[in-house]
Amino acid sequence: MNAISKIVEFGHFVRLSHSLFAMPFALGSMWVAANGFRGMSALEILKLVLLIVGCMVTARNTSMSFNRLVDAKIDAKNPRTAKRHLVTGALSKKTVGAFILFNTILFCAFAWLLNPLAGACSLPVVVALCFYSYWKRFSWLCHWYLGFAIGMSPLGAWIAVRGEFAAFPIFLMFILMLWMGGFDIIYATQDEEIDRQMGLHSVPARFGRKRALKIALGSHLAMLALCVVFGVYWQMGMAWWSIFALMTAAIVYIHLFRKSDDLDTMNRDFFLANVGISVLVMLGLVVWILLGGDVNALR
Repeated sequence: MNAISKIVEFGHFVRLSHSLFAMPFALGSMWVAANGFRGMSALEILKLVLLIVGCMVTARNTSMSFNRLVDAKIDAKNPRTAKRHLVTGALSKKTVGAFILFNTILFCAFAWLLNPLAGACSLPVVVALCFYSYWKRFSWLCHWYLGFAIGMSPLGAWIAVRGEFAAFPIFLMFILMLWMGGFDIIYATQDEEIDRQMGLHSVPARFGRKRALKIALGSHLAMLALCVVFGVYWQMGMAWWSIFALMTAAIVYIHLFRKSDDLDTMNRDFFLANVGISVLVMLGLVVWILLGGDVNALR
């Protein structure tokens, strides 16, 4: 029972539920890269899926834990984060350090089991993911760097399947970067004043809440524009455009027609939208392949 409690505690520590933001993008990219698993045996599919999901979970565990570790002193001074595990002593720095090392080793091992390129990229990816923790100390562009770090997931899934870089998943990476960057700006409105007091850089601290929300909207509109280019260039068909219409409606609603200005309500709504947009993108990719799309015909 103690071991189970510890696992649950670490799940809360790394905010495991937030895996829903990037996981659908990665799974959709995996599905396209594998051409809908055409010609693959059940055992090959199971191995591929388990290794990719394993990479996603362990990479996120590493980066989130590292962020909590280096931000422990900052979190202690912020009322919103003062009850986090390292601040309260629920978890020790030594324990978290061991957890980071354990997940890093697992991530690299899973990557090498996929293919040589995935393995060679594993350590640089860990460094890139962990570097996010320092960006807010010197630049308000930190939100888009976080988006870039999370956005590497569809590119990583593609490399895991095909062992090569390609423009298709790189487009997905930038779509996710713009979406997550905008979402993180909205999330950061909670800490506008405390960030200013502590000399931390964020869009809300630099520009104020109202302008920050407009910048977040701009990031999301840029994401939609990139989705248009993506759909046209790769001739994604009606499945993609149907999904695109739903994404556009969701973004217009949450930015322009929400009735509550309460920060808690706003962040809850954007959390749900975040999951929804990710799932919609995945569905668009899945349906495209099911309706006859062929990854080998991509230019």
